[in-house]
Amino acid sequence: MTLAGKHALVTGGGTGIGLAIARALADRGAVVTITGRRRAVLEEVAGGILHPLEMDVRDEASVVEGIASAVAARGPVQICVPNAGIAEGRALHKTDMTFWRDMMATNLDGAFLTIRECLASMHQTDWGRVIAVSSIAGVRGLKGAPCYSASKHAMIGLIRALAADYLGKPYTFNALCPAYVDTNIVPQNIDRIMARTGMSEDDARKVMVGANPHGRLIAPAEVAEAALWLCGDNSGSINGQAIQIAGGEM
Repeated sequence: MTLAGKHALVTGGGTGIGLAIARALADRGAVVTITGRRRAVLEEVAGGILHPLEMDVRDEASVVEGIASAVAARGPVQICVPNAGIAEGRALHKTDMTFWRDMMATNLDGAFLTIRECLASMHQTDWGRVIAVSSIAGVRGLKGAPCYSASKHAMIGLIRALAADYLGKPYTFNALCPAYVDTNIVPQNIDRIMARTGMSEDDARKVMVGANPHGRLIAPAEVAEAALWLCGDNSGSINGQAIQIAGGEM
């Protein structure tokens, strides 16, 4: 499979899952724009192959102006990957409006704005893929994380509605739903588990690993491979799906 000549845009593309997807797309020939709030991080990983774009998905003007500049420089976006997000748990009775709004602004508003602006240019082409990075928390409630779960459920609702809106068109809309992935979020979550429960670091890690049915953390490359599959030559009938990458989660 070659993606030569196709412009891909990946939000949160400087680290973790986003970076793995960006590199996988570039390896297949796509021209890839990666976005994030920390330009230094983006430039460090770009390696002369990826195109860094400082952009805050929570800010409508930043998204509108940023994606317009990427389109002007590299052509219409044909592969849109809304990946930027916050993953943090908090009990509902400890959730204030600031926490709730920040989670929704990043995980949901950011996906909406990114897809909206990318679609505006995608309409100029005869092929397109929107691949949103949701979570296993988007298809089931994640204990201790009602706000996060709500944001990821909503993202999947957006994807399914868009798939229905564009039936018969040459564009597909799908969501990837990974369980615990081995990224830089893992140490942060381990610290939170330790602070909340008093567990040791090893025991806290076992909690995360044990939450995946196959008993290990998922590699970012496994999620990236699923994204590549959705860009494949025979992927046009995969549409409106929430694809679980969770080691056997049912």
